[in-house]
Amino acid sequence: MSRKQNWGEDRVMYFDAHKRLRSVLASWTDVPEPDLFAQASGGHSWFRTDDLLRLRALVDDLLGAHDVK
Repeated sequence: MSRKQNWGEDRVMYFDAHKRLRSVLASWTDVPEPDLFAQASGGHSWFRTDDLLRLRALVDDLLGAHDVK
């Protein structure tokens, strides 16, 4: 199963029981929306910037360095 723009619409593509390629509107499914960061990074980064900033804040809290910038 894959999700992509097809015919100008966000669609989910899948093979039915007879091995024919089918598609339905993504809004009709529970398939998650694509991760825009992962698409933009092209798989070159394991972490999002906002997650790294949140991790830094947690580490600072643990170390008692609340004023470190």
